[in-house]
Amino acid sequence: MDHERRIEEKPVLLERKYLLPFILVTTLFFSWALAAQLNDILIRQFQKALELSRGQAGFIQTAFYFGYFFGAIPAGMVMRRFGYKNGILVGLALYCGGALMFYPAAEVRAFGVFLAALYIIAFGLAFLETAANPYVSVMGDARTGPSRLNIAQSFYGVGAFVGPFLGSIFIFSGIEYTPAEIAALTPVELETWRIAEARTVQQPYLWLAGCVATIAALIFFSKFPRITEAGGDSAEDKNARMSDLFHHKHLILAAVTQFFYVGTQVSIWSFFIDFTKDMSPDTTEKAAGKLLAYGFIALMFGRFSGGFLMQRIAPNRLLLTYAIISILLLTVAITGSGWDAIWSLWLTTLFMSIMWPTIFALGIRNLGPLTKLGSSLMIMVIVGGAIFPPLMGYAADATNIQVALLVPMIGFLVVCHFALWGWRAGEKRV
Repeated sequence: MDHERRIEEKPVLLERKYLLPFILVTTLFFSWALAAQLNDILIRQFQKALELSRGQAGFIQTAFYFGYFFGAIPAGMVMRRFGYKNGILVGLALYCGGALMFYPAAEVRAFGVFLAALYIIAFGLAFLETAANPYVSVMGDARTGPSRLNIAQSFYGVGAFVGPFLGSIFIFSGIEYTPAEIAALTPVELETWRIAEARTVQQPYLWLAGCVATIAALIFFSKFPRITEAGGDSAEDKNARMSDLFHHKHLILAAVTQFFYVGTQVSIWSFFIDFTKDMSPDTTEKAAGKLLAYGFIALMFGRFSGGFLMQRIAPNRLLLTYAIISILLLTVAITGSGWDAIWSLWLTTLFMSIMWPTIFALGIRNLGPLTKLGSSLMIMVIVGGAIFPPLMGYAADATNIQVALLVPMIGFLVVCHFALWGWRAGEKRV
């Protein structure tokens, strides 16, 4: 009898009425992954086209993730007033506009214009993430929220694969000069090469803008059910205050953890191509870019499998296990050499797979009418991705790329702390 009761009470992963919205919202995970991981290609490409150091190229991520930081609160406010769907449409419009700016930016070859375009893209993505993550989390039973979000986030892996894979084909020209060969070029030859390298970004970002506009049209003409449970569009939700979030210690610790984790994730991916080139100089940029792209297939597999594993293993326990494995892999990347170091760094992507969605879902759990504001806070702390890459880049300029990996190591240690204790600290049930 008890066994039958447990079977009957097992929560449903996704109700039928949410199927179409779930599919459409899942496309957003793909779309923002595409933009975010193209930055990893831009960091390498702009070192050539705009003559940047690794530290300077790291500011690509600074502009991008500051866009998230400053976009998160306006996104939360828009969605409290106008709902998830309208917030998503605003985000897609900004995303499209920023992508279109890449064409004139490449013509004038001005780093500042590129940074402005990336900022606008990320400002729009803040709207998408502020909407999509909590919408998926509360699209049904709260107990299956982390599992559902990991399954949706697995499609981030698809976009994350497509971004650097296509970027390595259409942005990397295949023309690579050594410092000695660059010194031997005439000023006219050098300028011609840099102009051509800058213009390789134009067509890919025009296509990206077109895809984003198509997604916006599909969502505009689709019906999204209003969610009033667990922090939906209720009147109580609209009266929630940002200061109320600080009564939920588990949310604050999740936000701190997410800050360090995102910094770690972005740093590793940003300089993976540089790391591969340093460890294996004969490897081409195109090959290193494709290797990075295949890492995101591992990310997709990790998130998809993680979503199902969490139906048997507590999310915090799986999070702790993956964080410990990531620390061990990063240690090998720091102390190893050649392809042993490269593959160890590559494998961290598999075990980072569940970290972002699991920390997010555990952070906003049981927030009730504060769910949207809590989501805004969790998106704001993505600004960690703005801080860590320049630090790692300048550390690599001052020492070497392996020593610089000590910067992202910090994030994995913070994740371990959250998985052990922080996820339930002072949790207030509502």
